[in-house]
Amino acid sequence: MYHDVVKLKCLDDFRLELTFDNGKSGILDCKPIIAKGGVFSKLQNPQVFKNVHINKELGVVTWDEDIDIAPETAYSLATGSPFPEWMQTSESIP
Repeated sequence: MYHDVVKLKCLDDFRLELTFDNGKSGILDCKPIIAKGGVFSKLQNPQVFKNVHINKELGVVTWDEDIDIAPETAYSLATGSPFPEWMQTSESIP
């Protein structure tokens, strides 16, 4: 199960302050995600990164509707909660 992002604040140093629909909140450090490259490499540009918003329909953090962070990943990394069991592999955990 995952939780929708309901509030987002962009912080310095590629970090996001997130609040979820269950009331939990935390800081998501996006640097490890950006370092993975691929589609996330666009976010190395601070101006692009600052254009972050919540896709209200899906409850996920997104940039220009073509880059997003999986809700399970955002929740686990921001709140310190364990990843869902189905994600418990060495490849999925940054």
